Amino acid sequence: MKLKNKYFSPMNSKKLSYPDCPIIFPPPIKKNGGIVAITEELNFPLLYSAYLQGIFPWYNEDEGADVIWWSPELRFVLLPQDLHIPSRLNRFLKHNPFTYTMDNAFEEVIINCAKIYRPDQKGTWIGSEMIKAYCELFSLGFAHSVEVWNDNRLVGGFYGVLIGQVFFGESMFTLEDNSAKSAFVHFVQAFKECGGKLIDSQVYTDNIARFGGKNISRTAFLRMEQDFLFQELKKPLNETFCSLANKKN
Repeated sequence: MKLKNKYFSPMNSKKLSYPDCPIIFPPPIKKNGGIVAITEELNFPLLYSAYLQGIFPWYNEDEGADVIWWSPELRFVLLPQDLHIPSRLNRFLKHNPFTYTMDNAFEEVIINCAKIYRPDQKGTWIGSEMIKAYCELFSLGFAHSVEVWNDNRLVGGFYGVLIGQVFFGESMFTLEDNSAKSAFVHFVQAFKECGGKLIDSQVYTDNIARFGGKNISRTAFLRMEQDFLFQELKKPLNETFCSLANKKN
């Protein structure tokens, strides 16, 4: 399905903090599991427009597939106030050997995420096209990375997209036990402190479920997203995260 390039404001009744959304996606096709469109390319206008409408790309670039855009019936989210820290990880955090940064090595993080072996997945859905597109999002201030270091070696991290008070988590990688998990806990705590309201994990994963993630309906997700997309965080997330994460007990 080709998308027509139309310019519009997704919420004409509200003052937008960001540029108007350039591309209108069609509604999801229920019988196809929530697919809204298929395009031949992945670029900033498509990505930015998609996030404003609760849509995300998910496809197998390794196999030369077209870009598939999704808005599933069930959306897996974590509300910051619902964060649960597993007891074993909580003990680890009290004697944490890692150092944490934010936005210091975005390209390294996304490349490491692409390389991580996932037993339920053939190949990787993060290819060169995806890396290029999200690096552009990063350069424009919308995508962010969290890095975990041990003796100046990158050992874990994750990346995602931040618009207003909504963080769209994309992928994480772990090279040392508890690296990405500990970073995620610190990030959620900092996000909450800054006034963040919603973390989107897109589809169910056991990993995020352990932290308190839950499925909500597409309708509920879109309603929450529109409530929080155009509200600014109350504090700088980067500074807050680094201060909290690197505070030693």
